[in-house]
Amino acid sequence: MKLLCYLSLVPMLLSTATFAAQEKPAKPLTPEQIRIMKSGGDTTVRKSGANAFSLPAANLPLSKRLDFSVGNSFFRNPWVQAPATTDARDGLGPLFNTNGCQNCHIKDGRGHPPEAGDTNAVSMLVRLSIPAVTDEQKRAIINDGVIPDPVYGGQLQDFSLSGAKPEGQISLSYADVPVTFADGEVVTLRKPIMTITDLNYGPLHPDVMMSARVAPPMIGLGLLEQIPDKTLFDIAEQQAKDGEGISGKVNQVWDVEQQQLVAGRFGWKAGQPTLMQQNAAAFNGDLGLTSHLFPAENCTANQSVCQELPNGGEPEVSENVLDFVEFYSRHLAVPARRNIDDPQVKAGEALFKDIGCESCHRTQIKTAKSADLPALSEQVINPYTDLLLHDMGEGLADHRGEYLANGREWRTAPLWGLGYTEEVNGHTTFLHDGRARNVMEAVLWHGGEAQQSRDKVVALTKENRTALVAFLESL
Repeated sequence: MKLLCYLSLVPMLLSTATFAAQEKPAKPLTPEQIRIMKSGGDTTVRKSGANAFSLPAANLPLSKRLDFSVGNSFFRNPWVQAPATTDARDGLGPLFNTNGCQNCHIKDGRGHPPEAGDTNAVSMLVRLSIPAVTDEQKRAIINDGVIPDPVYGGQLQDFSLSGAKPEGQISLSYADVPVTFADGEVVTLRKPIMTITDLNYGPLHPDVMMSARVAPPMIGLGLLEQIPDKTLFDIAEQQAKDGEGISGKVNQVWDVEQQQLVAGRFGWKAGQPTLMQQNAAAFNGDLGLTSHLFPAENCTANQSVCQELPNGGEPEVSENVLDFVEFYSRHLAVPARRNIDDPQVKAGEALFKDIGCESCHRTQIKTAKSADLPALSEQVINPYTDLLLHDMGEGLADHRGEYLANGREWRTAPLWGLGYTEEVNGHTTFLHDGRARNVMEAVLWHGGEAQQSRDKVVALTKENRTALVAFLESL
């Protein structure tokens, strides 16, 4: 495999600067301030600007930063149609959503939905499935999580190679949903209305269920992977005992390598167990690339195009490449919290706790001890997530299950790095389908188990609402 050409692509990543040395403040930080700011423990970096999500863990040794750079090259650079002289990155498609991981995870950050009327949905995809009705389908859902559409599979591919046709085009419009605060201020939320047009392989199943998903940020994923399963189950048990209406659950998903059900933690419904499987599934579903975990092309039996066009070998993504991308995605650092001593931020943090948000958006979690991943081992982190599934109410429901997750349940999204979204990605759209245009809109969409906390936000004064947002944007 041709790797030498990638080794010099990202020289800036070879810096050995530590957290304390990066962008030193005007006066020295106290140990307590450093602890609060270090959301990712010793992996945390102090960096602002467009590349704030693209740095390696601060404690990653120089000897491992070449691996990080090589993984970044396969994550960032486009894959191409086979056959090609670039045989380490050929095999794209023939049906796909994008030709490179960075096109969705823009600068390792958050994707966004297309503007109303725009059919270019890069950085947003649409999951497809049908209800499990037959006994065979109900058995299959244990291993597969969903029953895919018989013609279009589990995900709509809206791009294709020359010689093929894309499956269809995604179009969004929005309906207004006004919300009135207790002091009379009105905020108009937007509810997405999605349609699929220009279907090229026949009709969708009459009972098809669709769910739009924007790409989440890549930061801190290795730390989330290292949270022990026992910690997740303990949090769920404690929530149930507290009797406060918060009752998260651990999704149980199929691990392809272990060939058994394990705890899920990645994806909007915690539908993937490991970063290796998450990455391989994205290569397969998003780019049309096979691997040892997903050796089949992403065409269904009703689509002959995968057999008609050349592929990039079997598999198209080697185990070596998967290992590099896994290392990269594990070691992308979380940037430090900012403005922690600002009085408004402190007031907002107190409100965050008083309102009950911290019940799901958990802080102070410790990762497992790992000799193989020393940079991620035994780190005390503040991810602001419990990685559990929670009922978020009818307003956010997609009515589409995934393993144990039902159509109203979503995994608690990590909040670390939230305040960097605009400078990294140039927008402030949030939630699984990007419907929220700012932090407050995201809060107002909360329902179900979060309804009581959401209603407390609606009752806040303007001053307190501003303080709450200031805290969230400090993360």
